[in-house]
Amino acid sequence: MGAQIAAHFANAGMEVLLLDIAAKEGPKDAVVHGAFKRASRLKPAPFFRDADAKRIQLGNFDDDFHRLADVDWVVEAVIERMDIKRSVMAKVAAVVGPDTVVTTNTSGLPIADIAEGLPESFRRRFLGTHFFNPPRYLRLLELIPTPDTDPDVLARVSRFGRVQLGKGIVVAKDRPYFIGNRIGIYAMMGAMKTFTDGDYSIPEIDALTGPLVGHPKSATFRTADVVGLDVMKHVIENLYEAVPDDERRAAFKIPTVLEQLVSAGALGAKTRAGFYKKDGSEIKSIDPASGQYASAAELNLGDIGVLKSAGNLKARLNALYEDQGRAGAFFRKTTLDLLAYASRRIPEISDSPADVDRAVCWGFGWTMGPFAKWDALGFDRVLGDLREGGEEIPPWIEEMASAGISNFYDGDSVYLPGEGRYAQMDQHADEAGLAPLKADPDRTVWQNSDVSLLDMGDGVVCLEFRSKANSLGQFVMEGIQEALDRVEADPDIRGMVIANEGTNFSVGANLGEAAMAVMMGQMDTVEKFVDGFQQTIQRIRYAEKPVVVAVHQRVLGGACEMLMASPQPVAAAESYIGLVELGVGLIPAGTGTMELARLAAHRSANGHDSEIQGFLQVYFQQVAMAQVATSAAQAVDMSYMAQHAQIVMNAERRFHVAKQEVIRLSEAGYMPPPSDRLVRVLGRTAGAALQTAAYQFLQGRFISEYDFHLAERFGYVLTGGTLTGPQDVTEQYLLDLEREVFMGLLGEQKTMDRIQHILTTNKPLRN
Repeated sequence: MGAQIAAHFANAGMEVLLLDIAAKEGPKDAVVHGAFKRASRLKPAPFFRDADAKRIQLGNFDDDFHRLADVDWVVEAVIERMDIKRSVMAKVAAVVGPDTVVTTNTSGLPIADIAEGLPESFRRRFLGTHFFNPPRYLRLLELIPTPDTDPDVLARVSRFGRVQLGKGIVVAKDRPYFIGNRIGIYAMMGAMKTFTDGDYSIPEIDALTGPLVGHPKSATFRTADVVGLDVMKHVIENLYEAVPDDERRAAFKIPTVLEQLVSAGALGAKTRAGFYKKDGSEIKSIDPASGQYASAAELNLGDIGVLKSAGNLKARLNALYEDQGRAGAFFRKTTLDLLAYASRRIPEISDSPADVDRAVCWGFGWTMGPFAKWDALGFDRVLGDLREGGEEIPPWIEEMASAGISNFYDGDSVYLPGEGRYAQMDQHADEAGLAPLKADPDRTVWQNSDVSLLDMGDGVVCLEFRSKANSLGQFVMEGIQEALDRVEADPDIRGMVIANEGTNFSVGANLGEAAMAVMMGQMDTVEKFVDGFQQTIQRIRYAEKPVVVAVHQRVLGGACEMLMASPQPVAAAESYIGLVELGVGLIPAGTGTMELARLAAHRSANGHDSEIQGFLQVYFQQVAMAQVATSAAQAVDMSYMAQHAQIVMNAERRFHVAKQEVIRLSEAGYMPPPSDRLVRVLGRTAGAALQTAAYQFLQGRFISEYDFHLAERFGYVLTGGTLTGPQDVTEQYLLDLEREVFMGLLGEQKTMDRIQHILTTNKPLRN
């Protein structure tokens, strides 16, 4: 865990010193090198890119402990034993500087006890941290101050964690397993109990505890397998020992099936067997009666499709709650138990229902925490069912009911039981997003069916597109053109942000529209749309005022081309960016191929053809193999984002940062790039070289025959088509080539097969 925390600090651009115990034999740094190597090989990767690992220096306690005198923050993450943690902390206190902040990373040990007996000056800058594993991907960071912690130190660490590390901060009380694990693990154990009691199968429970209820796809048992059953067993055992007074302590007893799996070495994903095991192409799950893995039986949950299609999350939760079959029975039983338990933990683990909800959502990937779910299902209805079921209800809930209060949340406020009133939740202005703008009708400057132009204030507008899956269809592209017309014509507008709050920024152009038009023989309509798409992206590139494209999560195909056109991109650190058109039988034709050709020529140090060829080769391989950057930082390395792009660790801050970039560019006297740029292309000889490289992939069976054909067509455009030698061409020349090849591929059956397959299965077809 220490190595993964170090990796995330390095991701954020910091220089990190990673220390571990000295090896008893051989090189003293063998232990730390081994831990670092294991962490570096983890999947998903703890680093944004391989180069980030170079920011970490390795050392051992014997030779390098004195180097802590020069650091700003020490994060101790040694084994979860109080005696060892106290011993290490005493050594840390003896060497660190007078202003160094020191935190102990633990999931359950009493924080104050770890620094007991150390100088007051040290204890004032000491507190607990609980990074959730894996720290790169899980947003929650619990901070646990002691009675001695200086509030200013807590505030500094909180801001640093939120802004520089991209974390969602929850300040927790010094109670066993704090907030996230105390509630989240209880929920998992409740679901598992329905399996060990023989009421529901593993696949049934995972079907009912995944996206249907706003939880991750890994649901309950797949999550356990990913975490590691040995790790989970250790956490549950420790939690059971740590909460002797918990009225539901028995829920934290290790299930027999978990004991058996760990004893057998079936530890989950890392051993390829846990609650699930892949047998050939089939996924089997453990049968507790036989101890063997069995094929999944048909789900006996009624028409679960009806529940899935009930609407948004609130509608699905209510449909489940009202369902009279086995699905509804499971949901009511586990949900009522969890809501009652969570309410009884206040004020033990937190004074605020909002902090309980945030901790579970950020730590376990839930969309709604317990109290938000309670509100969604109806306060009075749930309370009545809890009473009828004989659940122990804490006094503060009964006091709410007596006072006629029937919601935990009221807009931006949350009910605080200790004060008997609503109080405004902590709101960071730089994380406000678009919700406040959309709530104010006066902020909508213009809209059509798929986009809204919103007034962000200070002379900046934001174009939000909200098409299905944020696809870039005709109305989105027309909306961008209209928005640019308005921005350029209005002297009071400085520039525009393009951003949205969807699950993904966009996975590209609307393939459904294109496929339908092709099947109807409307090829002229498709070509007109492709031409319009190109011209829209070019308008973003050459707009008279700055257009900042701010992205997050998946940014694929046409969305990547839009990002490449932005004069000042902003991206959440966790953005997955790439030109993946070959996967659906096409080539990048929304200016992407043209821009890669231009970048290859631009990046060559001396403009020599051989230098250009080197960059072309790299870009050709990226697109031909449909390589996607697995972080915004890697997207910069792959030229999908400019070197000067702003990478935002906290995705919620991307709107604020993008707005500030528009203001900065405007204040600096923004001038668009010249629109008559020529591009140096290398002609047919260079195209043949790229084709040879693709042929080697074909011979190595890395690509199919049709992949090879697509790669050849892409290389044809990238090098300028039929030109016999190097030549300067206009951007429009390359755009015309893009469109010509794109339209030709749309007429091929294998391309249409790929498009239909991705539309119906959401998986690529390699034909």
